[in-house]
Amino acid sequence: MIVKQLSVFLENKLGRLHEVLDILAKNDVNIVALSLADSSDYGMLRMMVSDPEKGREKLRENEFAAKLTDVLCIGVDHAVGSLSQAMGQLSREEVDVEYMYAFANGSQAAAVMKCSDPQKAINVLEKGGFQIYQEKDVYLKYAGE
Repeated sequence: MIVKQLSVFLENKLGRLHEVLDILAKNDVNIVALSLADSSDYGMLRMMVSDPEKGREKLRENEFAAKLTDVLCIGVDHAVGSLSQAMGQLSREEVDVEYMYAFANGSQAAAVMKCSDPQKAINVLEKGGFQIYQEKDVYLKYAGE
């Protein structure tokens, strides 16, 4: 239930984001969700894509620093307090969330998160009734396949 996120280290320079997105598009890698954090000199682009391994390979071929990172992707109801409930469960069980981003996912939202203890997070969230997405749910279903 751990999924692979494509992470790319980017120079904070005009056109670099477009270069990454263009490489993925030209290689038929669909972006399902993304998050871009930056500083004055660099950015960290984190993406859920239809084929993480292929995306990493094609970006590396074009001299981008790309890696795969283990993350969780959970379903969260479109209801007030749903995400708070999930975070509360993790906090009570002392599972740290290092970062998170979310995207719309049909009748639910999906939250992608990197946790200090992924397996413990899965156990806690499943026990709390949250759906943990598998690779096929994240990579393929929402990539139109």
